[in-house]
Amino acid sequence: MTGQATPRDYGAAARTKATERTLDAAIAAFLWSFRIVIVLVIVVGSYLTLSSGKYSAETWVDLLVDGASLGGVYALIALGYTMVYGILRMINFAHGDVFMIGAFAGYYTATYLNNIRFLNSSPLASAISIALMMLVAAIVAAVVAVLIERVAYRPLRASPRLVLLIAAIGASFFLQYTVRGIVGVGIFAYPVPTILSEPVALPIAESLRLKWLDVVVIGSAVVMMVVLYLFVMRSKLGTAIRAVSEDAPTAALMGINVDRAIVMTFAIGAAMAGVAGVLFGLVFIQINFFSGFLPGIKAFTAAVLGGIGNIPGAMVGGMFLGEIESVGPILFLEGLGVPSPSQLKDVVAFTLLVLVLIFRPQGILGERLSRTRA
Repeated sequence: MTGQATPRDYGAAARTKATERTLDAAIAAFLWSFRIVIVLVIVVGSYLTLSSGKYSAETWVDLLVDGASLGGVYALIALGYTMVYGILRMINFAHGDVFMIGAFAGYYTATYLNNIRFLNSSPLASAISIALMMLVAAIVAAVVAVLIERVAYRPLRASPRLVLLIAAIGASFFLQYTVRGIVGVGIFAYPVPTILSEPVALPIAESLRLKWLDVVVIGSAVVMMVVLYLFVMRSKLGTAIRAVSEDAPTAALMGINVDRAIVMTFAIGAAMAGVAGVLFGLVFIQINFFSGFLPGIKAFTAAVLGGIGNIPGAMVGGMFLGEIESVGPILFLEGLGVPSPSQLKDVVAFTLLVLVLIFRPQGILGERLSRTRA
């Protein structure tokens, strides 16, 4: 009779289910094999590297300090990604280019101060110069981000997320090649105050072999992250931002200006990225129109690693990624006889990202965020 299942149909369905179970088992076996191999590489490589005694304790301390500096830069950029995602549920891929524009704003400020012989005229002048570089970079980056939000994102806010994602990618290319057209394709050497290369004259700092550059980068990143956290958690505007992040329609019914909260989120995240651009220039010396791409991708990785949408998670993820990039290649691969392990820092960082997300898909602090919302 038409419409009734035949034994052949039941047999085909059974074979399909068996095939699906076999495929699921094969995928699970592959994932577990991947986990075991990566864990073995980390454990065995770390043991062989440390037992060889090739690197002194001072070298490991230097690597940890470098990782903290790099992690602070990643964390400041990651905060912009996680704040925008928390309030709009979108990934702002133009954020890395806002970071790059902030770096250029700091570069031109430093160049002007150096041309008038103020940048290195005294330690106080150098401190003022660094503060001015950060301030100008933060303002320029915030203005650019607010314009992007108003022109490219706000008209599409009610559209599907894929449309917003495409708009973000388009905004990224627009900013990148606009800067290329203005400044050219050359590499620019960042004017760095000479005092930053001097060692810190404190007993504990001397034992760590800290330079003033390390203090400025790590200190600035930590202070700004703490200030941002207190602002979001304690201030009236921060409360409004969190309310919009939880439920925008309900927040609007309670009298909160949703547009204002979103604009402030973009501005604050971009200001953090602008400061990170200055710190990046001070650490790596060279910038160009493409300087925002890789740090932006890594900062997004840090935000996912810490738990996208979670501000403390972005901080933890950035610091974790910076330390892994600095220490991981030598610690994990040197003992295994891998030549030039430092050239594989990106491979190590993204492999560990995959490993963390396999064991903890919500990120390091993602569970706490979900429980709070629940």
